[in-house]
Amino acid sequence: MWKNHPKALPYLFLSEMWERFGYYLMIGIFTLYLKDVEAGFSMTEKEASDLYGTFIALVFLTPFIGGLIADRYLGYKKSIIIGGLMMGVGYLIMGVHSIPMLYTAMTLVIVGNGFFKPNISTLLGNFYNDEQYKDRKDEGYNIFYMGINVGAFICNFFGAALKILFGWQEAFMAAGVGMFIGVLVFMLGTKHYGDKTEKKGVQEGDMPFYKIVLFILLPSLIFGVIGWLIKGIASDSNIDSSIFGSDSTDAFVFACIPVVFFYGSLYFKAKVEDKRPIGALLSIFAVVILFWAVFKLNGSALNNWGDKYTDRELTGVAQQIGSKLVLTDTLTYKKDSVALYDAAFRIQKEDGKVIKVVDYPLYFRNVAKEKLPKEESKIYTWSANLSQSINPGWVILLTPLVVAFFTFLRSRKKEPSTPTKIAFGLLISALSVLVMVAAVHIGNNGAEKVSVWWLVANYGVITIGELFLSPMGLSVVSKLSPKNITSLMMGGWFLATSIGNKLSGVLASMWDSYENKANFFWINFSLLLFATLLMFALVKELNKVMKEKGIN
Repeated sequence: MWKNHPKALPYLFLSEMWERFGYYLMIGIFTLYLKDVEAGFSMTEKEASDLYGTFIALVFLTPFIGGLIADRYLGYKKSIIIGGLMMGVGYLIMGVHSIPMLYTAMTLVIVGNGFFKPNISTLLGNFYNDEQYKDRKDEGYNIFYMGINVGAFICNFFGAALKILFGWQEAFMAAGVGMFIGVLVFMLGTKHYGDKTEKKGVQEGDMPFYKIVLFILLPSLIFGVIGWLIKGIASDSNIDSSIFGSDSTDAFVFACIPVVFFYGSLYFKAKVEDKRPIGALLSIFAVVILFWAVFKLNGSALNNWGDKYTDRELTGVAQQIGSKLVLTDTLTYKKDSVALYDAAFRIQKEDGKVIKVVDYPLYFRNVAKEKLPKEESKIYTWSANLSQSINPGWVILLTPLVVAFFTFLRSRKKEPSTPTKIAFGLLISALSVLVMVAAVHIGNNGAEKVSVWWLVANYGVITIGELFLSPMGLSVVSKLSPKNITSLMMGGWFLATSIGNKLSGVLASMWDSYENKANFFWINFSLLLFATLLMFALVKELNKVMKEKGIN
């Protein structure tokens, strides 16, 4: 697999695999930890989802700045090592039960990811710019992408085992250890990197960094503070009088205003020959925001579905294997002091403190009566965070099939254009949400738990949409961007992802407000269907722009 590729590829592959191991282990348990009544912070679904949305939004916002700093000042090697160490330390302290420590940890991960994530991908691309490897660039990125998903797949099994054996803090620490291993592997490959890790410096036509600070970062910061401070109208459902649901969401929305305005100005200030390509990219950025809004529900609303609405009981051989691998929680069917939840699984608080009652463990609330165990008997359930391995598992299985499918179409000269692939990716993603609508009806709106196969099916369908859309998005940015603002336009892709991630948190925070959970998924379906129709409406014009540039 490696012999026809740069000698650096195995080291970058393994570095990224371990980095994603740490990141997705942390993401898999993040909201579960925030909501844990005994060892977490007893957050409601709204509070946890809002914090999660803000977190992953900022994680995808910082790569823009981290990439520019590496390009012009630090170089790729220093940036990757600095970013990796910051993320590792962040994971190590994330499980310390203290809100200030939690926020400190999140900040380290957000900033560290900004230095690590874009630069290891850029470094890989530097090797494939050499003439001898140019024709293997797509294959090299496919191998690299597989490393991401191998790490994302295996991490949740470690996270589950360590949480069960020791607790949340040790599980988060495992993410930190994984990150440090990734940095070590990267450093071991130094002799193969040559001059590819060196900074490029400021190139002709690049926007000066001080202008980026003055016209993007500083206004964004000022607007963010204004968004945090400005209040809307207080009501029974909006006690803190936030405008968009929470202070953090207000701050994020306001902070995005100058950035969105800046990207709009790129179009109006562009040369005549660059206007159409920039306009095409801005259209795609706007549309894919809605894809990420729904896709990123995997760590919030769908994680909650796997926890409370999915039948996780293991019996027979499956239970024996799960127990030996320390992947099962043991639940006893007897009454004890537990947190009070209403019929819709909303945690009940009084003066900010969780109300306790004597009842059976929450898991048994919606187990079918005929499936309830005998009094004081035990059952074994697989750990809820394991559902986070379904999506990367599908990516590993489906990537070769999707690549082979497009290769087959290409050989018959019927391969669709990149914008068309993105449009179909949105359509397929919309169809995945209908699987969850059906799951809600099968479970009688949460009255009974449903099979995990509903989650498996949902993730299977949306993964196909992801493979049609995500790699294509990065590809079209590199193809259409004017050379002097390629970094800025790649930053636009990350900005769209960031806004989508925050919108995902906003959507997930609305979960508790829907008595009928099918309506929650219908909203998501409507958003994706709207994005699909909009993209298909743009396809003809986008294809024209691609053709003018001599690309597909």
